[in-house]
Amino acid sequence: MTPVSPLPEDALVHATSPGQTWRLHAGDTVIAELVVTDFDQPWLQARVREHPGLAPLRQLFLDDLRLMDQDDADNAWDENHHEIRRTTWMSYPDGEIVPEFLLHIDGLEAWWRWNDEPFDDDPRD
Repeated sequence: MTPVSPLPEDALVHATSPGQTWRLHAGDTVIAELVVTDFDQPWLQARVREHPGLAPLRQLFLDDLRLMDQDDADNAWDENHHEIRRTTWMSYPDGEIVPEFLLHIDGLEAWWRWNDEPFDDDPRD
């Protein structure tokens, strides 16, 4: 008997493994390389290789972490997340654009989840 994958076949298109490098961009510039260290579905964990363009955006990611831990900051967190999505985009290891992602960066560590389809409220629109 052939084992059945719990995921649809097209969900494996962007499967990932440790050592693969995803990229974070601002405009046409790569601002960080995210080298996968672990995958705990649905989250990927990575080591951040910072490029010069990340420094100006560090405060957005610091605010993300701070607001995540505040019980009464849902609206502020949403606004901050939308600002991250308006100013950055990600690419898969194969170079294709990641349509939707939720990225957290803390120092040289990052973790994120992604979707192969954009959500209805894509902040880049």
